[in-house]
Formats: sequence, C-alpha cells, structure tokens
Amino acid sequence: MSHPYPPPDPEPDGEPNAAGDQAPSESLGGPKQDKPRTGPGTPAAKRFWSGRRVPAAITAALVLGLDVLFLQDIVSVRSGNRAQQWRRSLAQQLSTRHLDDTWIILGASVCAALGLWLLVLASTPGVRQVLPMTRRGPSGVRAGLDRRAAELVLRDRAMEVQGIRWAKVAVGRRRIKTHATSHFRDLPDVRADLDTALTQAVRQLGLARPPRLKVRLRRAQKNA
Repeated sequence: MSHPYPPPDPEPDGEPNAAGDQAPSESLGGPKQDKPRTGPGTPAAKRFWSGRRVPAAITAALVLGLDVLFLQDIVSVRSGNRAQQWRRSLAQQLSTRHLDDTWIILGASVCAALGLWLLVLASTPGVRQVLPMTRRGPSGVRAGLDRRAAELVLRDRAMEVQGIRWAKVAVGRRRIKTHATSHFRDLPDVRADLDTALTQAVRQLGLARPPRLKVRLRRAQKNA
C-alpha cells in the first residue's frame, strides 16, 4: 500500500529547509544591515501629532465663558431690564474710539497673535519628544522612540568604547551631538571606534529619519 503523500526530497547537508531553522540574522556589527522596506505597500513614517488638549481646553473655556456672559445680558435686555454696565461701557468705547487708537491697535494685535498661535498649533505636529521609527510593512501599527531613551542607549554604547571616560549625548530631530573624553589610547583610534559604534547604534534604533551624527572628542584633563 503506497503512502498518500510522497516522501520529501533529501536536502543537501548544511542547507535549512523551509520549515527548519532559519539562518541567524546579522548583528549590528556585521558588514550588512537590513534596509527598511519601501514601496507602494509601505506607508511613510510621519511624525506623531499632539492632541493639543491644554490649548484646546483653554480656548473652549474662554469662548464658552464669553458666550454665556453675552447671552445672559442679551436675555436680560429682552426681558425688559437694562443692559449691564460693562456692556454699555463697551458699546460706548467702541462707538467713540477710532481705529488708530492705541488700545484698539493693542487689542487687535493681541487677538492676531493669539489667532496666529492657534493656527501654528493646528498645522504642526508638536510632539518633538518622540522620534518616528521605520514602518516595516503595510500594517497600521506605528512606533516611536523617546529622545531620552535614545540618548541613554547611545551614551551606553559610547561608554563601551575602549578609552572613553565620559560621554554625553543629545538627540535632536536632525542632529545627534556627542561630547566625550578619553583618558588613554590615541585620540584618532578612539574617535574611529566611537564613530563606528555610534553609527551602528543609530542604525539599530530603527528611526525613520536617522539624525546626523556629530562627535566631539577631547583628552580628559589630568587631576593635579
């Protein structure tokens, strides 16, 4: 009686099959790195947008308070009562003051500045603390990396370089500034190792737009 499924073909020695162990992924220090997938099926990684809860709450509270104040006075006037003193004074000031008056210009400038501020908040992402990471596929999952966490990772990687005594890393959206001191070894050798280590570490972070790396290395001062 023959088996309903044919036996699998023998495999050459040293080659994994489709269901077997996969080849180990290259580490960060390898000569090649996995490149982010780009194409029509992979959406671009954009910056995260802030909810603007505080400015929105303040603006809504101010608008609501003014609306309630004017509505209350209008209802009072419609009921046969006189308008409140602040409203009569405001109407008199608006009818007597000219457009070139100092207070009119000052009030218009303040309103224009507040309006411009709200427009800037509405048209900019605002979340500067989170750096967007590369999106590996068409899924809707988005990932971001906090700048403080990136600074700690890069600083630890810098301190692992032989000869580094002190290091400080500041991560920005477009540039990574690194200040370090070395207490032994030649500075060119230490700088080369530090550049290599930090370049690999930045690549390992998986950022969508890796900032440019700027390294400043100097000799540590000897204590007297």
